[in-house]
Amino acid sequence: MKTFFRNIHLYLSLAAGLVIMTCCFTGAILVFEKELQEATNHDRYFVKQENTKLLIEQLISNVKQQYPAAKVASVKVYPNSERSVEVGISIPEKGKKEENKSKAKTEQPAKERETAAAGGKSSAGQIGKPAAPAGGEGRQTHTAFVNPYTGQVLELYNYRETFFYTIFALHRWLLGGNDSIGKTITGISTFIFLFILLTGIILWWPKNKAILKQRLKIKTDASWKRVNHDLHLVLGFYSAIFLFIFAFTALAWSFKWFNNGIYTVTKSSMKPVEPPRSIYTADKRRISYDSAFVAIQKAATNVQFYTLRAPNDSTGIFSATVLPIGAHESAADNYYIDQYSGQVIGNLKFQDKNLGQRVRSTFKPVHVGSIYGLPSKIVAFLVCIFGVTFPITGTIMWLNRLKKQKTKQTAGTKRQAVAVGEDVDEL
Repeated sequence: MKTFFRNIHLYLSLAAGLVIMTCCFTGAILVFEKELQEATNHDRYFVKQENTKLLIEQLISNVKQQYPAAKVASVKVYPNSERSVEVGISIPEKGKKEENKSKAKTEQPAKERETAAAGGKSSAGQIGKPAAPAGGEGRQTHTAFVNPYTGQVLELYNYRETFFYTIFALHRWLLGGNDSIGKTITGISTFIFLFILLTGIILWWPKNKAILKQRLKIKTDASWKRVNHDLHLVLGFYSAIFLFIFAFTALAWSFKWFNNGIYTVTKSSMKPVEPPRSIYTADKRRISYDSAFVAIQKAATNVQFYTLRAPNDSTGIFSATVLPIGAHESAADNYYIDQYSGQVIGNLKFQDKNLGQRVRSTFKPVHVGSIYGLPSKIVAFLVCIFGVTFPITGTIMWLNRLKKQKTKQTAGTKRQAVAVGEDVDEL
């Protein structure tokens, strides 16, 4: 029976090994994307604390003055007094070059400017993802990082032009795109990976305690073939459950049927809760971002950030997304503010969402390893690195086995030849 599982394990690995290795390698890089971004682009995210912050409307005005064609999608504010404010905007693609020329003339000296070479935050708090677009086709989404004390636009950043987006696209779609064959290949390879892991555990399973001890520890003083063998089996055992979880959660992005199945199994609705509407008042003007910010600050405290989005029409609302301190990155709460009265007229907290929505929301932090902060990120990083090695060590084991079989066949042929020769001599 083990021969059957060994063949399944081998041929599935040969078919999907290269894609699996690519996904594990890129996944390891993306685990610490936030930390790498903030370390390499410190002046983008952090500013020197001063006495008084400018109004949000003033910051928006400064961005629009520098980029006249921009449409504001969101404003993200951190309670941390040393963090920059992030204004999500969309800019027409045709006017991008002219806007950049204008920026080069009016912005701070070149030494203080940075090229958007990595990372960023979306209005939803996810590192490296752009804010929701606010302008339809022919527009590119950017994030303007603004000093809340001086109003200076520190950087106009487009995630799709960064190193991390390239890694992300390679991880998700093999650089193809959301509707490309690359997405299908990674999805199928990920599905195959689940069976590779299951058959791997079956093959690893020891017959007795003596073998169990051997398969829980790497024999470092043995031959290189034995060390390679142990690296594959021992590290494979310790990382199998984590790799299975990472691969399983990845299927939600690869296959619509899998994503829909989450809601079917939990007997939940995929349809989001409809937010309340503002009561239209003809004699009143829409409140400012600052008034909406004051309202949400009173309603939600002890949060990591506030993200505000303005209403789209006369009965729309200011929506505010907040992430409570200690919550995972997808456990945000939503508040709704009347655009005329400035009152909070409703909210949808994470714990109030249906079971399917809560389960689906945990997939990303589990998949990227951020669910329990730094400890789980370290585990995710190491496991991804191990995942890169398994196709390599497994291939070496396979080649060694082929060589051994060939040697046995050659030896057997020689023995047969000798036996035939002896028979001839006897005749």
